[in-house]
Amino acid sequence: MSVVSFALNHMAAPGLSIERFFALAKSLGITSVEIRNDLAGNAIIDGTPASAVRALAVENGISITSINALQRFNEWNATREAEAIELADYARDVDAQALVLVPVNDGTGQADGERQRNLRTALAALKTILGDRGVRGLVEPLGFEICSLRSKREAAEAIEDVDGTAAFRMVHDTFHHHLAGEPDIFPGMTGLVHISGVDDPTVTVPDMRDPHRVLVDAGDRLGNVGQIRALVAGGYEGLLSFEPFSPVVQKLADPRTALAESIEFIRAKV
Repeated sequence: MSVVSFALNHMAAPGLSIERFFALAKSLGITSVEIRNDLAGNAIIDGTPASAVRALAVENGISITSINALQRFNEWNATREAEAIELADYARDVDAQALVLVPVNDGTGQADGERQRNLRTALAALKTILGDRGVRGLVEPLGFEICSLRSKREAAEAIEDVDGTAAFRMVHDTFHHHLAGEPDIFPGMTGLVHISGVDDPTVTVPDMRDPHRVLVDAGDRLGNVGQIRALVAGGYEGLLSFEPFSPVVQKLADPRTALAESIEFIRAKV
């Protein structure tokens, strides 16, 4: 597979320090990573300066694709604005290309009219904050039934409405795409793809949650291979970033071998 490359989200091995995480990526031949602001005892949440993380990335030949993430981004208020500025500053200083934007996911803000209005308000404000710092926003619709932004079509329309096509792209998450049941994939508006699989044969789609998300293999029920093929056929040439949340994956003694096997499987199928 030559038209897409892999990236590694720190959630794939959250127990590793930032140094060991970069080393893991490098050992797999992966040069792009996503760092997170929700891992206790690790950068960014432990106060590690952006300059230190940037230096480690340069030392390891690593490019930081994104910081993951500004949560509840479409509930725009003074608190969210302050969080956005802090994360955008960090992204700029660490030389990250983008900031992932995750919507409210607690059952609120879902009403028709309200959710579209909230989304446009947030995007309009973020366009300036991110643009001033040279950071792209990556809007990530979530497929959970309680999420305030499930539809990529709604996200794409809002981005266009705020004249934000230069400032924003979407995350196509194969797990959330499957849960949302939305057929359209918008490869031209996709800036990053998150990949994970679900192998559990017993869980129903509405009951799938983050702990079910493992590495992509032959037992995958989400149709990762088909989704990736469709994105590539539509012109997507960006990164496939591993983002498993299953404790089974996150506690592996040898994550490198498991990740290498998943990479090999996907390359053979796409």
